[in-house]
Amino acid sequence: MSPRFGSRQRGAIGLMTAGTLALALVFTLLAVDSGRLYLEKRKLQSVADTSALEAAGLGGQCGTSTTANAYATQNASRNGFVVGNGRTLVVTCGTLATNAANTRVFTADATKSDAIRVVASHTVMTSIANGLWNLFSGAPITPQLNLSATAVAATPPPVAQLTIRSSLASVDSSKSPLLNLVMGNLLGGSLSLTAASWNGLLQTNVNLLGYLDQLAIDLNVKAGDYDALLSTAVSATQLIDAAVKVLQKNGAAVTAVINDVISIEAIAPNTKLLTVGDLIDIATGTPTAALNSNVQLFQLLEAVAQLSSSKNAVSAAAQLAIPLVGNVSIQTKVIEPPQLSAIGNPALAKKGLLKNPPTDQIFVRTAQVRTLVSIQLPVLNGINGLTSAVSAITTPVTGVVNNLLHLNLVGLLDPVLCLILKPCDHTDVQLMSGLDINIEVASAKSHVTDFNCASNATKSLTVQVETALADVSVGKVDAAQAFSSAVKSEVNPVALVDIGVQTCKGIFGCGPRKAGVGGSLSLSVVHATVGGTSQSLLFSPVNDMNLAPTYKSVPPSTEVVKGLVNTLGAIQVNYVAPTGSAPGGILPAVSGLLATITNTLVTAIKNVLSPVLDPIVDGLLSALGINLGNAEVGANLTCHMGRAYLVI
Repeated sequence: MSPRFGSRQRGAIGLMTAGTLALALVFTLLAVDSGRLYLEKRKLQSVADTSALEAAGLGGQCGTSTTANAYATQNASRNGFVVGNGRTLVVTCGTLATNAANTRVFTADATKSDAIRVVASHTVMTSIANGLWNLFSGAPITPQLNLSATAVAATPPPVAQLTIRSSLASVDSSKSPLLNLVMGNLLGGSLSLTAASWNGLLQTNVNLLGYLDQLAIDLNVKAGDYDALLSTAVSATQLIDAAVKVLQKNGAAVTAVINDVISIEAIAPNTKLLTVGDLIDIATGTPTAALNSNVQLFQLLEAVAQLSSSKNAVSAAAQLAIPLVGNVSIQTKVIEPPQLSAIGNPALAKKGLLKNPPTDQIFVRTAQVRTLVSIQLPVLNGINGLTSAVSAITTPVTGVVNNLLHLNLVGLLDPVLCLILKPCDHTDVQLMSGLDINIEVASAKSHVTDFNCASNATKSLTVQVETALADVSVGKVDAAQAFSSAVKSEVNPVALVDIGVQTCKGIFGCGPRKAGVGGSLSLSVVHATVGGTSQSLLFSPVNDMNLAPTYKSVPPSTEVVKGLVNTLGAIQVNYVAPTGSAPGGILPAVSGLLATITNTLVTAIKNVLSPVLDPIVDGLLSALGINLGNAEVGANLTCHMGRAYLVI
C-alpha cells in the first residue's frame, strides 16, 4: 500500500470521529434536556395528584364555599408549588360518570363535589429539541414552554344502613315463656331459656363483616365475593352456626351466651331453603369497610327463625292456659320474611325512587305474619250454676258475670218464653264459650328517601316508615283458610247469647237442648283494619357506619283487640228472633231484653275481655319482632366511606 493512500484513510477516520463526537454531544444534550422536562412534569403531576386528593378527602366544595380551592392551594404550597410567577392551579368540582366505552368522564358542576379536578401548570425554559426544530422549520423560537398536569380525585360514595326492630329492650320472667314458645315453634323444636338468657342475647352484638366472612368460609365462597355469598343457598343451622363461630373467635361473649345460641342451633332445620341475601341486603359496590358494623344477636336469631318459618308449609302452634280466661291456642305463620339489615348508596337510592319500578333501594322490613288465636271461655258458659262460681272468680270475668246475673235472665225469660213455647219447663241460656281472632297481616317497613352530605355538621338521612294495616277478624275462623293465600278466610259469627229450651219430665230428666228456640244473639268482626301509619323520619344527627345505629320510634297504635272493637262499624251484631208466634207485646219485650244484653256484652268485650286478650296478641307479635303500628328504625350514614382516591 502506498504511503499516500494510507494518509487519506487517517484523515477520513478523523472526520468520522469528530462527527461521532458531535452527534453524541447532541444526543447527550437532548437526553439531559428531556430528563429535565420529565422531572418537571413528574413534579407537576405529583402536585396535581396530592392537591386533588386533599381537596376531595377533606370534602372540599366549589359552590357558595370555595374550600376545595383553598385545600388544594394549601397542599400545593406545602409541596413547594406556590401559585404565581408562571405557576397556576385551577380547581374544579363536578361529577364522575362512566361512558359507553367504560371510561371515566369528569363533568364540571360547581354545585356537586362527587369528584374534584386539579390542573397544575408551570412555565419552564423551552427544550433544545423544540428550539432546533423551530430553527430549521422556520417557526419563531419561543424561549418558554408551558407544562400542565391534570388529576381527578374522588371519595368513595356515601353509604347508609337501615335496621328495623321491635322495641323489646329487656325480657322478664313473664316474657321468656312466650319467647321460648314462639322461637322454638318457628324453628321446629322447643326451648327453655331463662329471662337472663334472653337478656344476654339482647345485650350481645355480632360483627357483620366477621359474620359474612365466616359464612363465606363455611359455604366455600371466595373471600370478599359478597355478591356470590348473598345468592348462596344456606340452612338455618348454618346461619346460626356462623354466629357461634364468630362469638367464639372474638371472645366478647360469655360462655353462657354461646351455649344458649348452640341450644337454639340444635333445633334449627338443616335444609338449605334460604339464601344469605334473604337475611341481609347489601347493594352491589358497597365498600367492605361499610360492612364493619354490629348487629344485635337477638335480632339475628329472631330473623333466622322467621326466615325458616316462611319457607316451611306448617305453622307454629302452641297452647297456653290463661288464668280467668281459659285455654288459648296460638298458630303463627310467617308469610313474608324479614330483613335484618340493608346497606347501600343513598344517592343511588334517591335517584332510584324516580324510576318505575324503583331501583337501588335501601329497604328493610319486619316480617308479615298470619296469626290465629283461638280462645275457650268456660267461665262464661251457661247461666245455670254461675251463682256458685261468682264468689270464686275475681276480676275481670266477674264483671261480665255480674252484669248478666243482674238481668235475672232465667226469672225474666222463663215466663215470657212459656207463653210462646208451650209446654216449656226450663229455659237454658248459654253465653259465649269461645272465639277466634285472626290477624292476617302485621308488618313494618322502611326505606331511604333522601340524604344530606353537605357537611358533617348538617349530615342527615331521611327515611320513610310504613306500618302495615292489620286485617283482623273475630268470630269462628277455619284454621285451614286462615293460613291459605288462595282464598280469604271466612268468618262465622260467634254466639254471644243463645236462648234454648229443655223440656223436663219430672224424675225422668230433661230432654236435649234445643238451641236458639228463644232467640239468639251473635257477634262478629269481619276483616276490619287496625293500626297502620306512614310517616317520614329525619335522622339528624345520625351516627356513622361502624357505630351503633341512631334509633327512632314510630308511635304505637292502640292494642289490637281494644283498637278493633272501638273501630266504628267493625262489630256486627246479628239478632235472631224466637221461633213461633207470640201474643201482642211479648216479642217487643224479648227484643228489648236482648238489646240490653247486647249492650252489656259489647261493653264487657271492650272493657274486660280486651285487657286480657291484648297482652296475648300484642305479646305474640312483639316476640316475633313486630309491634303492630310500632317499630324502631335504626339508621347509619357515612358520607365518605374511606380515603379519597385518584380516578383520572
